[in-house]
Amino acid sequence: PWQLLPINQLGGMPAQMAQWASGQGSQPMQTADNYDHFLARLKRLPDWIDQAIANMEQGMATGIVQPRPLIERMLVQFDTLLPADPQLSPYLAATRQFPEGISAADQERLREAYRAVVAESVAPAVQRLRTFLVEKYLPQCRSSAGLGALPGGTAWYRAAVRDSTTTNMTVEQIHQVGLAEVARIRAEMEKVREQFGFTGDLNSFLKSLDGRPELTPFHSEEEVLAGFSAINERVKVALPRLFSRAPKAGLEVRAVEAMRRDTASPYYVPPAQDGSRPGVFFAVIRDPATYATTRMTALFLHEGQPGHHYQIALQRELNLSKFRRSLWFDAYGEGWALYAESLGRELGLYDDPNAYLGRLLMELQRALRLVVDTGLHAKGWSREQTIAYLMAQEGTDEPSARQATERYMAWPGQALAYKVGELAILGLREQARATLGPRFDIRAFHAQVLGDGAMPLRMLESKINDWVAGQR
Repeated sequence: PWQLLPINQLGGMPAQMAQWASGQGSQPMQTADNYDHFLARLKRLPDWIDQAIANMEQGMATGIVQPRPLIERMLVQFDTLLPADPQLSPYLAATRQFPEGISAADQERLREAYRAVVAESVAPAVQRLRTFLVEKYLPQCRSSAGLGALPGGTAWYRAAVRDSTTTNMTVEQIHQVGLAEVARIRAEMEKVREQFGFTGDLNSFLKSLDGRPELTPFHSEEEVLAGFSAINERVKVALPRLFSRAPKAGLEVRAVEAMRRDTASPYYVPPAQDGSRPGVFFAVIRDPATYATTRMTALFLHEGQPGHHYQIALQRELNLSKFRRSLWFDAYGEGWALYAESLGRELGLYDDPNAYLGRLLMELQRALRLVVDTGLHAKGWSREQTIAYLMAQEGTDEPSARQATERYMAWPGQALAYKVGELAILGLREQARATLGPRFDIRAFHAQVLGDGAMPLRMLESKINDWVAGQR
């Protein structure tokens, strides 16, 4: 009954609508009609909030509530959703600066209409939600961390695992794969530690990275974005070696808006179906002065190209039904994006030990997810136990380990998709290479993986096996 948990620190409709209202996401805000359409959506937000409160009340009555830390973290977002000055409401963002082409009369009409809706219904509804969370919901939130602690939670988590992985893997199998992958990746990181000339142990080396000024050269958000753009230029030149087709849609890199900067993870927004909007990789830049270069290359390969942008933008260009052009499976999509990170070596991007270390750090994070997600939701791990494990294995600080842990608490099973999907694609590639020998063509393999859009991993396996048989 996911409807009983409609909101957490990762999002919910009030925060989602605020992001859309900026005009920087998937909601177009280019014409007067766009503004009118979004205003009609905004008018319904109070209805959503009232239904969410009713659902949470039902959850409170049946013992299905969120862990307390998730709601405490989420309450911070209301400072942005409900600013002291109502004119600074994020729901009014697009009315503070209109695009060219909207007449002065329409601008004035829309500005007044938005202000009235926000002041008279939206802001009071958001305040009503905040009051409910603080006064009624928070006192009844649970101290446990995992889905398994809820009524029916064990079966619920098994269903989430099946949904996220699109395989028949058991929870225990996934947990053991995670432990093995963590050990393998940490052994590879030891080699990089030696390349850096660091003589201490691996965790000490990882912690020492924060003290290397050459890894944090940025002074502004614009400089970080320029760094990603430079990586993109190197990637674009090399991609034809591995791919026979590129998306028609462009790719931009932007910074996540301030409202969600403290709780968001980097993410990708697909291009518009009609080509009117490019794909966008949103980077989370909390403090440019501490933004390290280490993970930037792998992160761009994942969120940009050839990761999410290649897979999703190409899918939208396929001669398929609208349903299939928009279809998504976590294991396929996130598995492809993590696999795309691995292509950095073949693209000539990991010759730099710092960039390769970034790849290993991000791969380690996804392997750890197999361990901690199953630990939290099936093995009874506590929030504190999970934070301590991540700190010990990643060498990360407590705030980073806490944020990651709370993400997995809020989104059961989803974190499994990355590594399960990547390992499946890598396995299919090596199987095809072994079978076809010198006739194996990496460009043709990638065309097969991406050529029919998103699908369950078991279906992808059948598809690739049929293709290999045909090649023979």
